[in-house]
Amino acid sequence: MIRHLFRLIWNRKQSNALLLTEIFFSFVVLFGVGTLLLNFGQNYFMPPGFQHQNVWRLNIAAGQGEMMPRPLLDEALRAVRALPGVLDISLGSPNTPFRFVTMNTDYSYGSKVARGVDFYDADDRYLQTLGLTLREGRWFRASDDASTRRPAVISQKVREALFGPGQPALGKAFRPNYGPGTDRHEEYQVVGVVDNVRTGGDFTAPEKSVWLRLAPHDTTSWEGASVLVRVAPGQGAALQQRIVHTVAGVTRQWSTQVRTLEADRLDKLRVTLAPLAGLAIISTFLIVNVALGLFGMLWYNISQRRAEIGLRRAMGATGPAISRQFLGEMLVLTTLGVLIGVLLAAQFPLLGAFDVEPQVYLMAMLVATGLIFFLAAVCAWQPARLAAGIQPAAALREE
Repeated sequence: MIRHLFRLIWNRKQSNALLLTEIFFSFVVLFGVGTLLLNFGQNYFMPPGFQHQNVWRLNIAAGQGEMMPRPLLDEALRAVRALPGVLDISLGSPNTPFRFVTMNTDYSYGSKVARGVDFYDADDRYLQTLGLTLREGRWFRASDDASTRRPAVISQKVREALFGPGQPALGKAFRPNYGPGTDRHEEYQVVGVVDNVRTGGDFTAPEKSVWLRLAPHDTTSWEGASVLVRVAPGQGAALQQRIVHTVAGVTRQWSTQVRTLEADRLDKLRVTLAPLAGLAIISTFLIVNVALGLFGMLWYNISQRRAEIGLRRAMGATGPAISRQFLGEMLVLTTLGVLIGVLLAAQFPLLGAFDVEPQVYLMAMLVATGLIFFLAAVCAWQPARLAAGIQPAAALREE
């Protein structure tokens, strides 16, 4: 039976070539869309690696053209920490979670390089304030003031990239790659390892991350400061106003902004959902067009083969046999188109393209394959049923 179906397909190879091409490209597009959606879905259900609930972002900026002396900034932060409802406070870099601000570079250890690593400045209270999960070693502490190398805490992904899975990382020194032509030779010493974090939003993958200790006695003057404030549950606008007034009372002319990390998360989520919604609409439109295309081509195919159907019915073929023949031809063509598509799609996990995990690609291939076969079977069912109902006398009379 299968051999007979292949012979029928080969005899109509010109008309079937177009159908085969449509199936192939439909599979490729569905595979690409499925990979994106499955990757986003997998990321959504991963733990973020930190606790943003009840954490606020406090941004302080000096006046136009002015600098921010560190002693005055420390005084303002001590006043904020003393407010009722404030549980913890930490000074860091401006790339706080969910913001549209990134700071990244490459780091190396020997011949190994971790590329595209997000780095953060963080003080000794950052771990408790943001709720990071420490897995090895420790966080920064006062005794690090005497360290000859700047202390660093790394994420699990950086640990694996620089030192390899299962290899010790504590106490080792690594350095940033500033590129050719630079004379800087800084080294950072690993004092701790934390869980991977996803600070980019709900749909982002875990990032490679490094936290560098912010010296508490740094006398450098800054133009602005980014502060994380953990507050007691239930705190709201009243405490935000008190924080603004407290900073203004100490610094006089500095501007202050207080915003919750949850609000930043929702802003990032809206920006991310817009293209995802567009992608979902495009996917639906694609599936409908594929179904209509397959249905139309099968309908036209049957109308061109009425004489063949009538002759088979006249020779004793039953209606169900005719129906099975057309369904079989469609499934064989679908199998050929999907096999060609799978050969192309398999290159992505083999090459490690786009930093997507192989199981996501494999799942996308299965979803695209199942969807294509489902559409092919549904679209072939009605034309095959109509072909089974053609009577020999009616078909042969048209000839």
